[in-house]
Amino acid sequence: MFSGHFPGNPIVPGVILTEALAQAAGIAAASGYPETARPLFLLSAIRTMKFLQAVGPGDQIDLHAEKIAGTETLLQFKVSASVNGAVAAEGQLVLSIAADFARAPE
Repeated sequence: MFSGHFPGNPIVPGVILTEALAQAAGIAAASGYPETARPLFLLSAIRTMKFLQAVGPGDQIDLHAEKIAGTETLLQFKVSASVNGAVAAEGQLVLSIAADFARAPE
């Protein structure tokens, strides 16, 4: 799956873990809105992100996102990714609520 990252010892890239955590934060943010009126959330800032252990192909990753602050247009989340109960990555992400974003037809 990630054979080029690193050859002979494939791991899930940190950018992929960060994106998964941003998606988890987006799902958490959307849960506060009615299904028919959910805005689009965009990753706006990575305040902190630490990678504490490597995650390999086939590992089951548990994602957690908790809202810790917010304004009308910005939401800050404490996030973590764990494998077998051990934290593999953690940090804080900021999502913005997109204003008048034209979504492509599905």
